[in-house]
Formats: sequence, structure tokens, C-alpha cells
Amino acid sequence: MSEKIHSILILLIGLGLAGLSGCSPKPDEDNFEQKANALIKQMSLDEKIGQLNVKWADTRVIDTSEVNQLVRAGKTGAVFFVWGVDKVRNIQKQAVENSRLKIPLMFGLDVVNGHRTVFPIGIAQSCSWDMDLIRRIERGAASEASAEGINWVFSPMVDISRDPRWGRMCESPGEDTWLASRIAEAKIKGFQGDDLAANNTVMACPKHFVGYGAPVAGKDYNFVDISTRSLYEWYLPPYKACIDAGAGSLMASFNDLNGVPSTANKGVLTDLIRKKWGFDGFVVSDWEAILELVPYGIAKDLSESAALSFNAGLDLDMQSETYLKYLKENVENGKVSEESINQAVRNILIAKYKLGLFDDPYRYCNKEREATEVMSDGMISLAREAAAKTSVLLKNEKHSLPISKDIKSIAVIGPLADSKRDHLGSNLIAGDPEKVVSILEGIKNKIPATTKLLYEKGCNVDDTDATMIGEAVKKASKADMVILVVGEDASMSGESKSRSDISLPGVQQDLAREIIKTGKPCIMVVCSGRPLLLTEFDKSASAILMVWQAGIQAGNGIADVLFGDYNPSARLSVSFPRNMGQIPLYYNTTRIGRPVADPDISGKTQDWRSRYIDSPNAPLYPFGYGLSYTDFAYSDLKMSKEKYTGDEEIEVSVKIANTGNYEGEETVQLYLTDLITEITRPLIELKAAQKVFLKKGESKTLNFRLTKEDLAYYHSDMTFRYDPGEFEVHVGRNSRDSQMVKFSVD
Repeated sequence: MSEKIHSILILLIGLGLAGLSGCSPKPDEDNFEQKANALIKQMSLDEKIGQLNVKWADTRVIDTSEVNQLVRAGKTGAVFFVWGVDKVRNIQKQAVENSRLKIPLMFGLDVVNGHRTVFPIGIAQSCSWDMDLIRRIERGAASEASAEGINWVFSPMVDISRDPRWGRMCESPGEDTWLASRIAEAKIKGFQGDDLAANNTVMACPKHFVGYGAPVAGKDYNFVDISTRSLYEWYLPPYKACIDAGAGSLMASFNDLNGVPSTANKGVLTDLIRKKWGFDGFVVSDWEAILELVPYGIAKDLSESAALSFNAGLDLDMQSETYLKYLKENVENGKVSEESINQAVRNILIAKYKLGLFDDPYRYCNKEREATEVMSDGMISLAREAAAKTSVLLKNEKHSLPISKDIKSIAVIGPLADSKRDHLGSNLIAGDPEKVVSILEGIKNKIPATTKLLYEKGCNVDDTDATMIGEAVKKASKADMVILVVGEDASMSGESKSRSDISLPGVQQDLAREIIKTGKPCIMVVCSGRPLLLTEFDKSASAILMVWQAGIQAGNGIADVLFGDYNPSARLSVSFPRNMGQIPLYYNTTRIGRPVADPDISGKTQDWRSRYIDSPNAPLYPFGYGLSYTDFAYSDLKMSKEKYTGDEEIEVSVKIANTGNYEGEETVQLYLTDLITEITRPLIELKAAQKVFLKKGESKTLNFRLTKEDLAYYHSDMTFRYDPGEFEVHVGRNSRDSQMVKFSVD
């Protein structure tokens, strides 16, 4: 069976991303390998296989004695879902004091958008376009998680996602590869810092490798249909960025790729990441994924599943215990070599040496750090900053925002207005909903005592009964302004939470219509884990603020935006569709033979063109879109020269001026169009972005530099190179609104 799988993947073998190079080993790594080899010589086959098993150890659910017994017997190399210094120390003690070889354990956890201090969800973070903020978030998360005993995190999630029906878009960095790759780098640097052996850094585990974010029909765990070129151009680069940034581990995905489940995919787990990319860390399965090879029809039984996965390059089995039960018999019958097991064990042991666990297995078990670094004032302040910086202003008719703090009365309406739990997102692991500041509380904290505040829920998130709406309308009618807080609750997005309709759930649509009918200025605040259909309210609401699921300081950070203490600078990392029929929708589609006029919003008939007869092609809000309370003017877009050689850096400059009434930060985006190509290429592709802060009346000239790598793409023969010829540079506020200048390259 393994030969069959290998042959299916022959197209992938030998291909690699541009700029391939393995990382040079650090000074201690040769020494770590020698130490690992010496330890391996002392290990029995059973003990080696034990190092390849990862055990779920959530002591809230399972008996600690069961975990401890497994650890003492040397039958697990890592545990996950347990945190807290006392709990971690107790389990680690079984390994380093009560097992034969005293090999320390790694402790893993899903630290996806923070640990105890929960930050905005991944898709929200990506909308900040702020790599320093993202790095600081993960630096804080690493410090906090490591203070509670964690040294390995199942993060970052860097799956490109173009279909908002998919529930895990909430964790994704969005639809664009360039932006996702920059986010991936920032997150790895935040988690791992400069020294993995420091007691406040953790080993990162990018997930889910690869293609998991592209399930057909948006259904989680569904098959994917990705061409080889799309795989290399769109889906692989964020993972390559993680590995180049030094990620110590990698998690395989649930999905198949070209018919081969990732868990048993030698073409990507060995031939690509190890032989081509030079990855020297370890690869772990997702939860019990090895078991799934049987229903996939790839393996006839679990013994064959174990052999297929292991021989493909999967080092660590998460939770299924398939390796524990079946690898030994596979060695004995010749289907798995003991030398390959030695190599997998070596990968795990070296990771433990890098983490400093052999020097001090309790280095992450410091009670003083746990008492002072978890939910510190600095972390809470960072969470508030993040909530503000990830909120995207989608509409602001007649400058409805910011709200004057002198306003006499405000009605806060909606099922999510006083919610706490829902701001933490779907990955609630160690976060405490009681610590969350709701939006209602944030508004109360912001307004003076003289402002009258009215509140009514109006409905529950998924109500089908509209009886509560009437009272909400009465309250809204008595106020000068309405803040309407609607969207999804936390259970509606995340793993296994795909939706076939991304409209506002329940009767929230009716609630919004009735509130808007009062004629009061209506500020719609939207909380969700994905883009929602807002077309109707783009026409009728006074303003729309997309706040996603903003974390533990949601209320305070969002209130900072609503009342003008922070000028929104976030920009969409995903396109917002007008209707369900447009999905999947993304900005960098390839050129076609029968395009429609651009922009396709005129309503004019364009027969025999690629269009809908009942809707424009264009999204409601394009990729990169977002408003500010101030205005920015772009001018003097120019190249340093009109013609370049392939070895020259391409220099672009543009002047940005703040022409409005507020200081603020603009997210300046640079896109590229290759005009004549061997194969059809995207209309535009994001290649650079800069954030610039400008005071009222201030202007600055920004400079961008592109290289031949930025011009290159995968050709018919899958070589990565550029085509000499003419190009366009588009610089502007989003993927739709920009200025253009041309240049050529020999």
C-alpha cells in the first residue's frame, strides 16, 4: 500500500518552493544529536515507541493515576491538555523520577488565541495587518502558558481559507498567501523567541499541514481538490514561512491531498518538508487521525494504518495509541524498520534537549511566575489594545462614529451585547468567561454618569421566536442612538462548525430591521468567527463595526473604537460576499477569457460574460477593505525607473497624507499584476504592505522594494521564475481602490 501511495504523489516529489535552503544548525544541535543517540542505545523497542505516543491528560476529565501509570511505564513521550504548575510537576515527576530512563515529558496545549488571557481570534488578528502586534500577542501567550507548565503549543494555525462556510475560518489568517506568510513568521517568532531553552518560550506547532482550509463545500473534514500549482502557490508558503522561521514541530491535517490523507502522505511529510525544505523538527498527527485511514479506505486495519503513517514521516501519534499498540509488530514483521523508529525518537529527544528539559525538567514549573505572569496588568492591557486594533469599520454613514461622550442617551440592544463567553471564540481551553468585559460593560465604563443607558436583549442568538423584539424596539425608540450587537455565538464557528447559510442566525435579521425602522441612528456591532451576509444592513444601518470575537477585553477595546479613543485601522483579510451564491469568494482570482466590466456594480447587462444575472460579481467588502475616522490621500505613486533587469530591486514610492480631522493609522497595500504570462495569472496579487501613523495634516512618503522573487510564479513545468515583460503596481487602501503605475523587467 505504501508504494501505491508513493506513486500517486510522484508529481509532488522533487518539487520545492523557491528559495529552498535548510537552516544551518545551531552550535548545540550536533551535541544534542550525540546525546540523543547515546540515549537511544539504552532504550528498548517498547520505550522507543513510547516516546512516539502523545497522551491526552486533561485531569478535569480523566483520572490522573491513569496518566501517571502510562508515564512511569515509559509509554508516552508527551502529554497534552493539562496545565498549572502543580499538575504539570506531578506528572513530570513520574517521568523523571519514577520511570526507568527518566526521560522528561513535553507538555502541549492548544494556545490558539491566548492562554488565560484570551486575545481576539485568529481571523481578527489577521485583520490588524500588524505584525508587531501579532508577535507581541504570541510572546505574551508563550510567557503565560509556559508559566503554567506548557512548553509546546499547537499553534499557529496558518491554513489559507477562502470559504466562510468553513467553521475554522475563525482561526485562519485569511485568504491571502503573502499576508498569511508574514503572520506565520510573526507568530513563530513570538512563541519561540530567540531561545527555546528559556523558561518563557514554547515550541510552536504550525497546523494543519496541508490544505485543510479548502474543504469542498466548506464542510469540515471534507475532501479537498487542490491542483499542484495551487498547492505550491497558495497553500504551502505559510508553512514554509513557519519552517524558515524555525518552527520546531508541525501538525499533519485531517484531509487528503491528491487522494492521499495527510497522515499517510510521504510526498509532503518526507519528500517535501524534510528532503526539500530541510525541516529537522518532528511531525505530530491531529487528534486520533491515524485511526481515520481505515474509513478513508487507505488501510485495511489499524496495524496497517500505523505502518503507513509512520513510514510516511509522521513521528508522533496524538491520542489514538495506534503506534503504541501496533508499531512493534510492524517492526517484527519487517514493515517498519527500527532505524526509522530511532530517527523519529531522535527528532523527539532533540526537541526536548532544545527546550532545556534534560537540564531542568521542572523549568516550566515556577510557582512565582504562575502567580505574577498569568493575566498580569500588561497582558490585560495588550488584550484591550488587540481588541481595538482588530475591529474593522465597514460603514460609517454621515460620520456616525465616533460617538460623542456627551450623548444624552444610548440604547444597547442585541443578544451579544452583554455576552461574555462568546467573545472568547471556539477554542476556550484555559480562559475564564467570568473575566471577560462584555460590550455593554465596556460602554458603561466609557460613558459619563449623565448619559442614560438603556439595555434590552431583543432575542437570543438562535431564537426562532420574535416575541422579545417588541420590548427592544420600545427601548430603542427612547434613545438618541442605538448600538445593536448581533452575530454568532462561540458555538457557531470552530472545528466541526460549518454553516450552509452565513446570514445572521435566528431572528436577529428581524430584530435589526425593526430597530433600524425606528429611525434612530443605528451602529451595528457584529461579533462572529467568519464573514456574515451584511448586504441589507450595508444599505440601512448608520455604521457597521466588525469586531469578530475580540477576547477577554472585548468590551473595553470595542468601546475605545466606538467612542473615538482609538481610530480603527484594521483591514479585512477575507472578502465579504454579497450573497451565498458567490462563495467561495477571494480577490486574487485568475484572469479569464470573458471578464465583466470592472467594477461590476453598474447593473448594466453584460451578456456572454462570466457573471450572475441576479448579482454583481464584486464582493460587498473587498479584501483589504476597512474605513478610518480620518481621510487619507494618495499621490506621487512612482517607480525609481521604468525598466529593470532581473537582478535589480524594484523600488516604488507613494506619498500618503492625512487630510481628515483625526490622527490615525493607514494600512498601505501594494499589489502586482503580471500583464503577459505563460499561464493565466491572478488579476492582482498582494506583495507588500506597510502601516503608517499620521497626525492630522501630516504626510509621509513610503518606499517599497520588490525583488525578482516577488515577480515569479510556477510555470507549466513547475519551475519558479518570472516572465520578462510589463507589470503593473497597484498601491492603495484595499484590493479594489488603488492607483497604478507600470514598469518592465528584462
